[in-house]
Amino acid sequence: MQNSHRQSTFHIYIACVGLMVFCSLLFSSCAQLPIQNYSQVLKENEHAPIYSIVCIVHGDNNYIYHDTTGNKLSADKETITQIIRVAQQNQNAEVFIFHQKPASNFLLFFPTKDGDFYYYRNGQLIANESYWRDQKESQLNPELELFNSYSADNKSEMKKIFLYFGHQIPEYGGEGYDESYPERTFTVSDLATGLINFLGDSEKFDMSILSTCYGGTPFTIDKLGALSKIIIASPENLHLSYFDLAPLEQLDEKLRIGNNISFAKNFAQNAFDKLTMNVQTSVSIAIYDVDSTKQYLNEIRMSYTNTLTNLKLQFQTFPSIVKQCDCAELPSYLLPQMNKGVTIFYRPARFGRLKNKQNHSGWECWKYDAKITNIR
Repeated sequence: MQNSHRQSTFHIYIACVGLMVFCSLLFSSCAQLPIQNYSQVLKENEHAPIYSIVCIVHGDNNYIYHDTTGNKLSADKETITQIIRVAQQNQNAEVFIFHQKPASNFLLFFPTKDGDFYYYRNGQLIANESYWRDQKESQLNPELELFNSYSADNKSEMKKIFLYFGHQIPEYGGEGYDESYPERTFTVSDLATGLINFLGDSEKFDMSILSTCYGGTPFTIDKLGALSKIIIASPENLHLSYFDLAPLEQLDEKLRIGNNISFAKNFAQNAFDKLTMNVQTSVSIAIYDVDSTKQYLNEIRMSYTNTLTNLKLQFQTFPSIVKQCDCAELPSYLLPQMNKGVTIFYRPARFGRLKNKQNHSGWECWKYDAKITNIR
């Protein structure tokens, strides 16, 4: 009787394990089926895309916020909805969407893929796959592999736009950026290294949009400026509702007939208007015409590098304790060329000690004195 009971328990255990494995394989395989194949798409859409958009949405950390009516929202999921709408509305674009999600397990034991990929071409969803993200140092290799598998052949002829949504990207260190992989590192330099391979024969992105906090630092603009003609970023803290993407929904009307700078101003103005209507904190959105900012960046590079070096010596990880401020508040950065190539949309916070600050240079620096050993 006891042996019979043990055998029954064992059979139930084997059946459960088998069911879990089957379900895991089923979910995994279903997530990787392309929606359409290329030959079918090319028959239906003979014209090559004019625009190429690469969008990375980081969701592996705390991205919960509340809207003005108190609804609880997830910033990364809201952004995915917006960028999918952009992809559907543009009949002359290819759009790559990478959603970097938290790690999770199926039935407690089986890890599931922690990245979702969408590829749209000329308004149609061509592929929707799940993929494994980098779990150590990240230079976007899994994303690049998918990009190369689906991208159109006429890369050098297209207008190229890059978008990144997430928390502030560290200028060094980078541990803990992902909640699922606390030992994994991700920095501005990692992002720049990864993006080089997305360009192929093209020299630069026509425009890069950083929807993060503190994206307008000299270091960040210097690094990503090597890969972008124009950068839109927030030099200060940015609310998790991010930049509104509505102007990207009609690229033929707004970008094709105008130049990149005029489109960037339209995008930034729209994002600024939406944010100032919905938040009480400060709002700052800057447009960097990269070539025009080079003289200023060259003159301050050594000062900023020295500051980062001293921060690294005092703080092994990227510091949250050290404050950042408008570079114009620091004498070594207040130079005649400071405003060249920078267009800033700024409104101070409705409360707090900086509520009367009426201007911002568009550059954000570390408010750090290397002589101070105990920063409070």
